[in-house]
Amino acid sequence: MKKYFINTLLVFMPIIIFSQTTFKGMIMEKNNLKDNLGVEGATLFWLNTNVSAITNSKGWFTIPYNKEYKKLVVSYLGYKTDTLTINSLAPIHYFLKPEDELEAITISSKRNAVQKNSFATVNMFTVNSEELLKAACCNLAESFETNPSIDLSFSDALTGTKQIQMLGLNSPYLLITQENIPAVRGASQVFGLTFTPGTWVESIQITKGAGSVVNGFESISGQINTELVKPLTDNSFFLNTYGSQMGRFELNTHFNQKVSDKWNTGLYVHGNYRGQKFDNNDDDFLDIPLSNQINIMNRWQYTDAEKGWVSFINVRFLNDEKQTGDLNFNPDTDKGITNNWGSEIDTKRFDTSLKLGYVFPEMPFQSIGFQMAYSNHKQDSYFGLNVYDIQHESMYSNLIFNSIIGDTRNKFKTGLSFTYDNYDELVNTTVFDRNENSFGAFFEYAYDNLDNFSLTAGLRIDTHNLLGTFVTPRLHLRYVPWEKGVFRASAGRGKRSANIFAENQQLFSSARQINIDEVGGNVYGLNPEIAWNYGVSYLQKFNVFGKKGDITFDFYQTSFQNQVVVDWENPQAVSFYDLDGNSIANSFQVEVNYELAKKLNLRTAYKYFDITTDYKSGNLKKPIQPQDRFFANLSYETDLSMKGSQWKFDVTFNNIGEQRLPNTSTKPLQYQLPAIVSSYQLLNAQITKVFSSKFEFYVGAENLTNVKQNNPILASDAPFGSNFDTTIVYAPIFGRSIYTGLRFKIK
Repeated sequence: MKKYFINTLLVFMPIIIFSQTTFKGMIMEKNNLKDNLGVEGATLFWLNTNVSAITNSKGWFTIPYNKEYKKLVVSYLGYKTDTLTINSLAPIHYFLKPEDELEAITISSKRNAVQKNSFATVNMFTVNSEELLKAACCNLAESFETNPSIDLSFSDALTGTKQIQMLGLNSPYLLITQENIPAVRGASQVFGLTFTPGTWVESIQITKGAGSVVNGFESISGQINTELVKPLTDNSFFLNTYGSQMGRFELNTHFNQKVSDKWNTGLYVHGNYRGQKFDNNDDDFLDIPLSNQINIMNRWQYTDAEKGWVSFINVRFLNDEKQTGDLNFNPDTDKGITNNWGSEIDTKRFDTSLKLGYVFPEMPFQSIGFQMAYSNHKQDSYFGLNVYDIQHESMYSNLIFNSIIGDTRNKFKTGLSFTYDNYDELVNTTVFDRNENSFGAFFEYAYDNLDNFSLTAGLRIDTHNLLGTFVTPRLHLRYVPWEKGVFRASAGRGKRSANIFAENQQLFSSARQINIDEVGGNVYGLNPEIAWNYGVSYLQKFNVFGKKGDITFDFYQTSFQNQVVVDWENPQAVSFYDLDGNSIANSFQVEVNYELAKKLNLRTAYKYFDITTDYKSGNLKKPIQPQDRFFANLSYETDLSMKGSQWKFDVTFNNIGEQRLPNTSTKPLQYQLPAIVSSYQLLNAQITKVFSSKFEFYVGAENLTNVKQNNPILASDAPFGSNFDTTIVYAPIFGRSIYTGLRFKIK
């Protein structure tokens, strides 16, 4: 009996020991890495044994382990079966490799033009190229016509340049990046969005509220990141032509070439021209400027997937010229004298950037990246008798390391950044020049329980030669209370130098005196702007009558600790001074997206703003800021025919609420404006005929309701007098405009 017991124990002892030791890990698919999603149903077994396991809904597995087992086989339908060598009990994170020669049935669905990610911790959505083609997207400033989160406005009555706002704040409070490298800032703040042609844009990521500390400390109200087309995946040849009733003509061409197995290059050429004079409101001033631009970019892409390397190199040159003012203005004879009022804005810009990334082949969750950019921006301009020249030289570098702590539920990013800016400005006869440089370090931790909760917490510390040493905290939370519902919250701090002249160039097109109340700060005698942004958002996806939809509620508040107040309330002056009191911007938005019928989609949104600032004259609402907005977009497309032809229809409606105007009560009666202007409506539409995968034709109209501001230029009859002012623009100036164009591409 004793012998039998011992023999039985010897037989089952390895099983007992075996059952007490396990090995675990996660099986993932690279396309799901961004959302931290594993693969469910993958099979694992130890080579030459019957010991196996299957991954759960989150991609995790647990399998019994014995030190004699060294080879773990991983298999999943549609992917290559692989054998892994296991030498320790440390959890593994393995990415499946696609089976290139596997015969399979492919089930495909069209990706939404605007994608709201339920799994991302930050409140971010992506606008892809399909959405951009719904309107005359000639440049980045015009890429938001069909997007309710970004508001468009005009900066003045002369240049016709569209400015953007988010959460009720102007673009300087946004971090605008190109492939996560700061792009529109400093000297390019007003016109920079017009320097990126729409056809160069692959997608746009829009983040509301506090951004990531990885991208710097300047972001306050959010971030707009533009991803450019890639030489590897873009068409080998692309042509886009455009012409409008406003006398605007554009040409875009893309040439992409594979140089070797690892190198691809693209040459992108953009040109636009407007040479016809328009004066539809009979004030003897151009409604839109005469202009021409040439914009050339050469882009190189290096990809070595086996070794984990990817790199992008960009080189770009731009020349942009604008002329505006009196219909009879001739720059050769009238510049600098009071014969006819006119303005010229000539910009030359050179920039180059490098992005280098390496993913560790054995640890795909771990990577290191380096970003570097240089730009030289030179603008020579005059507005009547006012002169404004600026040269801005900028350098930027960022080193980022990504990895995990334990497993992919705990990720982190850390790194170092350096920025350098040299500004040389001439305002009439006064020179303003300064150097800014900063060195910073950051750490960002991200946790995701792979179910219903995630957070991203970041902290950076920067030493700036003019702003001092300071800390920037950012926090984002995500919680899923029930199916298809996502609650998000965020908080963060931002700090920036206000470039008061570059960001407010419309002030030169007026007779206003420029006043700066210097308080001993290091930038124009002013202190840096500091603000906290807080926000909550709730997204609920649903199915009604068998059709998909979603509804989103957003509320954000930006509270300034200090702000450089731009005060237009004195009709004879514009004043810059540090905030003494409160400046708060509240923004509420509700957005509904719903598929009314097959391929018939409706997007609606309502926004309400409460933005007030303590001016020297008292607490006032922000001028030329609609109190509310209503937006609706209806899009429809027919089924693709056997030959690949298709029709696409798109209509966008905007109701712009009432707006408070700056004070004009001390001007002569004929130049006074009402304190409040009523709401008005705008309607845009476009029809696209797709003839084949290579060729399509489109025609559209902007401002079909033909809304026009009657008196955009005050005292246009006396442009060199004390009442001349082009800065109070609250509605379109030109009126209705018809446009047409075509696109041709070769894969």
